Amino acid sequence: MLKCIAIDDEPLALRQLTGYIAKIPYLELVATFNNAIDAQQLLARQEVDLIFVDINMPDLSGVEFVRTLISKPMVIFTTAYSEYAVEGFKLDAVDYLLKPFSFADFSRSAAKANSLHELRHNQRPATPEQLPEAVPENREYISVKADYKVSLVRIGNIVYIESEGEYVRMHLADNSTITTLFRLKNMETALPADKFMRVHRSYIVNLDYIKAYVKGRVYLSDTEYVPIGELYKETFQHYIDRKFKNLEPGSAS
Repeated sequence: MLKCIAIDDEPLALRQLTGYIAKIPYLELVATFNNAIDAQQLLARQEVDLIFVDINMPDLSGVEFVRTLISKPMVIFTTAYSEYAVEGFKLDAVDYLLKPFSFADFSRSAAKANSLHELRHNQRPATPEQLPEAVPENREYISVKADYKVSLVRIGNIVYIESEGEYVRMHLADNSTITTLFRLKNMETALPADKFMRVHRSYIVNLDYIKAYVKGRVYLSDTEYVPIGELYKETFQHYIDRKFKNLEPGSAS
């Protein structure tokens, strides 16, 4: 059971969150707040597992609120403005929900948080033999431990990899995901450098799946993108200039 709180200054939005949480059997709503300051007071005396918080609020925004937390629960941001999603990525949020969002959208985000919670509580720290390793003959696969078994994952089917603290979530071409216990830098070392690029402290992308790019984003499908971090922009731009001279910003490959 995930103990959670919901924070939103809009009464209708808060009511919607409350109703959605009630429909998820593994979520337990501890409290709701119409401002982040009151939520800070509760968190000072009580721990929760998950926070649903609106980004754009008066007095103390959701982003500023999360930055003040010393012991951070999992966070799912809600926002009416897609440009705020990048801020959520920077704070290692589990997910963000773009208003207005459906129950299906909410359920997917909640499931993502629940999977991460179960991994943190059920898996022991990875030993060296559990880290991803290439199959030596042809490097067509990497082996990863997830869900109490070792899976062989075809490297060419990995679209992008997302860091979630001590875990990584591999997003595959068939829209499935695999979450496993180790850090992104270990995955970066295991993958072929000519096929994959670190574009953000929390993301590695498969270069073969790049569909388009705009300032600060690289699109891996018509709708799915990841942010490009400031430290990685120059390297990424050099790659684009070298490999895709005819690819204009914002155009499909």
